[in-house]
Amino acid sequence: MSTPILQFGTSRFLQAHADLFVSEAMEAGHAIGSITVVQTSGDPTRAGRIGAISAPEGYPVIIRGLEGGTPVERALRVRSVTRSLSTAKDWDEVTRIFVEEARVVLSNTGDTGYALVDGDGVNGVPRSFPMKLLALLHARFRGGGMPLTILPCELISRNGEVLQRLVVDLAGRHTPDEAFISWLTERVVWGNTLVDRIVSEPIEPAGAIAEPYAIWAIERQTGLILPCEHPCIKVVADLTPYERLKLHILNLGHTVLADRWMREARPEAECVKDILADTAIRAELQQIYRDEVVPGFRMHELGDEAEAYVETTLERFGNPYLDHRLRDIAGHHPEKIVRRIIGFRDWCPGVPMPRLSVIADR
Repeated sequence: MSTPILQFGTSRFLQAHADLFVSEAMEAGHAIGSITVVQTSGDPTRAGRIGAISAPEGYPVIIRGLEGGTPVERALRVRSVTRSLSTAKDWDEVTRIFVEEARVVLSNTGDTGYALVDGDGVNGVPRSFPMKLLALLHARFRGGGMPLTILPCELISRNGEVLQRLVVDLAGRHTPDEAFISWLTERVVWGNTLVDRIVSEPIEPAGAIAEPYAIWAIERQTGLILPCEHPCIKVVADLTPYERLKLHILNLGHTVLADRWMREARPEAECVKDILADTAIRAELQQIYRDEVVPGFRMHELGDEAEAYVETTLERFGNPYLDHRLRDIAGHHPEKIVRRIIGFRDWCPGVPMPRLSVIADR
């Protein structure tokens, strides 16, 4: 068994996004192969997920929502993951697969996935994801240095470039080999990507419930290898419009609602559709979009696109078939405010944003 796709992260998002796309593409003969999924956190509470995600019968994904105003519900089986490992227990095997089999590397390591750990190094099993990646890349370089495409799926602006700079900087300090550093910049493709799908609930021990809307935008560059061909995967010349629209409309809206949910100590199980049933809260979000967000996009000549995406976003937020809990959205709230709200304000200097600034400056 050879798996040309190596994925770091077991999130329900990836299960209902990239893993599902590859599974559907494999059925049509349009994928480069199957996936090895690697747990990087070592979280023992997710041990059951590791085995279930690569079960021969696959795991379920339920697509539930509205398509063109029509209710849809589809039950799918994802069979693209044929092996699942943990860096805590299977480091040698993860290294072998990275060196010998991988052609495309995917990652979704959470909101703090690029954080470093004091005293971390490349010897043994590194603790942070960037250091793990550096150690694996160094092993691949020493093992022949075949080209590689890395497609990070973390919600970080220009995520491929950010991860490349971080790893190259670490290489300069921990593996100071000019040939290796040249290989990192010349033979490894660091893709800038954007992922967009609301995955509202897990199915235990593996699987998820998700909305019909989905996109995986990947910025075009020389040497790029895609894991598969799929209608939801778009290779684009410039990722910026997709990235900004998603980050500063859909994700910003989620953070605005989560902030309200936390400040008012609203019901623990409240979902996005529930909080927006409050007409005052819905009107406030619409006002933020109209008076602060769309003018910011218009400053960058993306006003029409922003208005259309706001309309789509509000429809997705109101999906009656998804239970997208605000307690899940509220995780890592301070970091999300920095990227989604403060980042937007910095991108649009001079545009008045009184309501967003209250959240940003609190």
